This record gives sequence, structure tokens and C-alpha cells, in this order.
Amino acid sequence: MKIIVLGAGAWGTALAASAARQPATHAVTLWARDPVQLAALQVQRENTRYLPGVRLPPALAFSADPLTDLKALVVDADLVVVATPMAALRPMLTVLASCAAPVAWVCKGFEASVLGDIGLLGHEIQAQVAPAMQAGVLSGPSFALEVARGQPTALVAASAHESVRQALVTAFHGPALRVYANEDIVGVEVGGAVKNVLAIATGLCDGLGLGLNARAALITRGLAEMTRLGLVLGAQATTFMGLSGLGDLVLTATGDLSRNRQVGLALAQGQTLTQATAALGHVAEGVYSARTVVQRAAHLGVDMPIAQAVVALLDGLLTPQQAVADLMGREPTVEQLDVAS
Repeated sequence: MKIIVLGAGAWGTALAASAARQPATHAVTLWARDPVQLAALQVQRENTRYLPGVRLPPALAFSADPLTDLKALVVDADLVVVATPMAALRPMLTVLASCAAPVAWVCKGFEASVLGDIGLLGHEIQAQVAPAMQAGVLSGPSFALEVARGQPTALVAASAHESVRQALVTAFHGPALRVYANEDIVGVEVGGAVKNVLAIATGLCDGLGLGLNARAALITRGLAEMTRLGLVLGAQATTFMGLSGLGDLVLTATGDLSRNRQVGLALAQGQTLTQATAALGHVAEGVYSARTVVQRAAHLGVDMPIAQAVVALLDGLLTPQQAVADLMGREPTVEQLDVAS
């Protein structure tokens, strides 16, 4: 199976390395936008910036062809994986619009709103720029470092197309990585987008020392917000009880490898957003997608108070203490996981 992974960040490198550990069945190429980074990967056999200390498999090949030449790179591929940040998904899918192979992306979030447009999920972007493409998403509770190290992980391959789901399972399912197929691409993408925002809130909660009771309440009510938005967008409720919903939320909200959680912790310590994000050295998608999540929810009439508090905090309109006070001061309501709660 010929697999092309576009994007040599932490997640793209980890997935490429995972698939390349099956050289008898897979031929894997990792594409890097930066020729300097490519040269370092080839010489060092290690992604020292994103995955230091992890040796890359000998069978993993590399490419730094210009973006305009990607069509030639993927012409005979069996699977193309876009492992760029959400902001780069639209241009990448535009370039790949005529690709005959299944295409999947691994970025999580809503596209930033442009000129008043409401930000879109990955499958909505694909429907605009490459409607004929056989496409899907690979998501679920996963830190790139653990995948790169070969530690046990479970992911979800979501697509309306069985061929895409099967290609992802064939490419990545192995001794240390289980891949489950799911037709509900809407639910899988909503879970992946909203959990990043909720992880910032949970990091804030832990950073303020509010306790484990508060953390449990925040995660649970955050799951309710995620589910409400997903149902209105056409997702299946059961998806949010699975790996890409509850699973990814718990991991990202509580795991110390979570960049979004680290942002919340830093804000609780009095750092500015600029200081918090600069210290990471990586993209924290929740920072960029939080506002779009809230805008999309408001447009649909979905109440998401935790996400709204995160946006106000990121915009400097609330202090961490005020954000907590506002959430705790809300009127009592009935607990239920439907669109009205």
C-alpha cells in the first residue's frame, strides 16, 4: 500500500512512522513543506522539533516537493493523509481536488471565519473545494508522541465512503494501533473540534486548584455542550459516547501532553495568551477554533456556556476567576443530553 502523509509536524510524523513499521505491506512517504526540515529528517532520522528522541523507521521515505507538484507525488497513491493544521486544510484539499486516491485529514477544529462566513468543519470544506473527492477523517484520543513510540492507541476512521474507511484501517491498524470505522463523520469532527476548547477550560480549572469534583463536572457538562452542537449539525448521539467524543475529551482535558490543557494551566497562573502559546512551540488548535465553535453554535441557536467562557477568557474580557464565577452563577437547569439542555 502506497501511503503519502502531507505534513511533518508531530502528528503527521507519528502516523507516517507507525505505518512505515509495516514495510512488507506499506511504502510510506512523509512530505515536509520546508526543505531544511526535510534535510534534517533524512540525516538525523528523527523529528527533533516535534518528536525528540523517537527514531524514525528505516523504511520511511521523505519528500519536499513544492506544493504545486503534489499532484505528481500522489498520482499513484493508495491513500493520502493531510496532517496540516486546520488553517491549511482548504488549500491542501484544493490542490488535491483531482486526486483519485482516498484522502483523509487528521486536523481537528473549525476553519476560522473569513469575511463574516461561519467557520466550517473539514468535511464541509471538502464539499466546497473538492466535492468529488473520496474523503474522510482520522481522529480519536491520541497524543502523537505515544503513537510515535508505538504505545497502544485506538483511533476512529470516519467517512461516508466505505473505501476511505477501509483504506485507513488497512494503512494504520496494527499491533499497537487499533482503528475503528465509523460512518458519522459529522459527529467525529465535532468531537475533535470541541474537545480542544473544553481542554483549555479544564486546564484552567486544574490550574486554579478547584479540585477533582470541579474537573469531573466540567468534563461532563462539556460533553453535553459537544453533543448539543453535534446533534444540531446532524451527528449521531452515540458517537459522542465513543473514542472521538468522550474518549478524546477525557484524554485532552486531563493529559499533560495536551497543548490545549497547557494553555489553560498557563492562563490560570497569570500568563497572557501570547505568553502561553509562545511557550508551547506547537499549535494549540483550541485557541484558534474556540471563537468559531461559539460563532457556529450561536448561529444554530445552541447554548455552549463553557465554550463561551473560554472565548471571553482568551479575548481578555474575563479573568480566570471571573470565568469560573460566571459558570457557577448560572441558573439551575435539568440535566439531560439533548439539544435543549
